[in-house]
Amino acid sequence: MKKFFKLSIAASTALMCLISSVAAQENKKLGQSGLKFLSVTSDAKAGAMGGAMTSLEMQSASLFFNPAGMANLNTFMDASLSLNKWIADIKHLNVGLALRPADGAYGVFGFSLQAVDYGDIMGTVVANTDKGFEDTGNLDASGFAVGVGYANALSDRFSVGGQVKWVRQNLGKNILPGDGGTTFISKNEVSTLAFDFGTLFKTGVKSLVFGMSVRNFSQEIEFEEESFQLPLHFSLGISMNLMDLIRPSGSKQSALFSIDATHPRDHPEQLIFALEYKPVDVLSLRGGYITNNDEDGPTVGVGFSKFGFQLDYAYAPFGVFNDVQRVTARFSM
Repeated sequence: MKKFFKLSIAASTALMCLISSVAAQENKKLGQSGLKFLSVTSDAKAGAMGGAMTSLEMQSASLFFNPAGMANLNTFMDASLSLNKWIADIKHLNVGLALRPADGAYGVFGFSLQAVDYGDIMGTVVANTDKGFEDTGNLDASGFAVGVGYANALSDRFSVGGQVKWVRQNLGKNILPGDGGTTFISKNEVSTLAFDFGTLFKTGVKSLVFGMSVRNFSQEIEFEEESFQLPLHFSLGISMNLMDLIRPSGSKQSALFSIDATHPRDHPEQLIFALEYKPVDVLSLRGGYITNNDEDGPTVGVGFSKFGFQLDYAYAPFGVFNDVQRVTARFSM
């Protein structure tokens, strides 16, 4: 018990240090990254809670936040499908699947898919015309990531998980000038392997949980001559059901409070505060707030669950880009 208490103190200290660094940061760019669709939250529950998912058990959806969160899956299978109506007519699709064969004797295996549709993007080429260019038709831009993950509960309190995924982006073909008045076609395609991993630690103090994750770790890649990294993302999280402190005897209500401290590669550190309130088992009311961001505002959402099926919805205002809406369907058996 003393060992777990010391680990809890150490994790709390680390989180408070990161929170202090967040408060000291200015809102400025820190680095360049590409394939940004990997860092967009598409899950509706996560979207409603601002993305503060690092210390929460999200089953198959944990593959997009902290793979260790699917280690304690208590059914044979869990699946999730998320649709995200993003800004500028961009749409995202996320699919997650978690399997627990042999009643968890070999851990939990996961499979994930992320895909993005950039909509219609008109291509042009420099030409000797009144406009100075000619249309070349729509650019066939797309991106996707396919992943395989694994998680295991090493004890009743400590879980680990990881994922390897193949990531590809195609920004469409374009015509470029070459030597001697010639031209050539650039395909603008990149692909690479990326890695996610994380941990969850249940302190044993009520429902207090700590989480840590690193996402999108990879080598540098490049389009033509410009090299960049994927949107590398570090996060620490802490969560607790506040009803553990004030719960009346026999109450089935829950109020899950979650805080994430994040360190993205291309943005200053941020704090995310989130709350999920369940007045009854079938209904979830959610809200979140992200600090140190220009466009994001408070996020809200709702969820309904029954008979192993759950439907979630999230709404988030996004400044000059109007709003973002997400829908997720989940099923467990």
